[in-house]
Amino acid sequence: MKRFLNWMRVLISTALACLVVFAYSPAVFAFCGFYVSQSDASLFNKASQVVIARDGKRTVLTMANDYQGDVKDFALVVPVPVLLKEKQVRIGEQKIIDRLDSFSAPRLVEYFDSDPCARYEAYDRMRVGGATRASAPMMEAKASRNNYQVTIEAKFSVGEYDILILSAKESDGLEAWLIDNDYKIPKGAKELLQPYIRQNMKFFVAKVNIAELNKTGSQVLRPLMMAYESPKFMLPIRLGMLNANGDQDLLVYILSPKGQAEVANYRTIKVPSGDDIPVYVKNEFGEFYKSMFKTSYNKEGRKVAFLEYAWDMSSCDPCSAEPLSQEELRKAGVFWLDSPNSNQPSSRRIRPIFPPNDGRVFITRLHIRYNRDKFPEDLSFKETSNQESFQGRYVLRHPFKGETNCDAGREYQKSLRPRFEKEAQTLASLTGWNIADIRRKMNLSSLPEPIEVPFWENIWK
Repeated sequence: MKRFLNWMRVLISTALACLVVFAYSPAVFAFCGFYVSQSDASLFNKASQVVIARDGKRTVLTMANDYQGDVKDFALVVPVPVLLKEKQVRIGEQKIIDRLDSFSAPRLVEYFDSDPCARYEAYDRMRVGGATRASAPMMEAKASRNNYQVTIEAKFSVGEYDILILSAKESDGLEAWLIDNDYKIPKGAKELLQPYIRQNMKFFVAKVNIAELNKTGSQVLRPLMMAYESPKFMLPIRLGMLNANGDQDLLVYILSPKGQAEVANYRTIKVPSGDDIPVYVKNEFGEFYKSMFKTSYNKEGRKVAFLEYAWDMSSCDPCSAEPLSQEELRKAGVFWLDSPNSNQPSSRRIRPIFPPNDGRVFITRLHIRYNRDKFPEDLSFKETSNQESFQGRYVLRHPFKGETNCDAGREYQKSLRPRFEKEAQTLASLTGWNIADIRRKMNLSSLPEPIEVPFWENIWK
């Protein structure tokens, strides 16, 4: 009973905070209201997802494999800054990446106008809302290894993946070695491999072991995780462009104890956020977000990284998903947690899951749409101490539907048509959609025209 009363007290105080904003500043909104919908990775057909947990020089990198096709043809070649050993590579869980995606996704929220005739009464509806196995046998090279100038630095198997760590002297030799050992890599790879060889980087190479995959009972490849120490805070994307048909979407979830992360070698800008848009978009939010993102991407010259979310993971407002528990964060690669209460359920909005200033996790969600022409370099990141909260957030404001037989009510009714027109103009600007179609869907023609009041009327009153 005591816990229930405490919960009600918190709920009421949060509601009152929203009411103060509504009562004294109708044009400004706190982060309160209904969470309605979200724009997650599933909206984008070719979206890759990467999780990077980073503190200092220590990194845990998780890659979700969105390979489409016969898994026997799967070949993953990733440049890595250090020589990885078997104990540094693990199988991750897709559900953890899905949780990060859901928690940080751009969101749609809605508010309901209060009765303009109720002088002292306002309300806001709210809803609180694997173990490794023995190394797999190495395939025999079809020619002498010395001819390739390729060295197998390590070989092991993790889950359904047979993994090699390679170093090379020349890109021609590395490309030839991969092809001759039945790795299906695209043509033209050697030109992109050479810069990594010059930097003395190693190559993480993986193929699927069909027998082991069958043991998992799934044809879906699980994420791969790797942990290492290096001053390089980067993500190689150029090799992936060889297989690309047009633009590729990349979602990067960076977890840090310090604050926001940014792309260092390209501009990082915030995705448009906070705009009031027409209520009918509630049923078209996915199409809205895709159109809005494409429009912003083109306006910015198609060579920027978009910040979609930045927040301390101990809370959220409004919550599109429960904050991750400490156990889930560990599975996401967060290695700096030291609270003994890792199995405690996380709070939805108010109570932090971490002790103050201890073991904090700040999430940055970056959305990069890239192609060969606009992104000639791999992505380099930088950590910052900026803990400013930000979210891609779009607002629906439902008009009051009841009787408005008072002066304030009449003023309110007069304000609706220009307000709706502004929402229509905003939506057209964000998405590039036809303004006439937007007005038709909003049924603006059914609204009464505003009545011009003679300037002397108020004097005669």
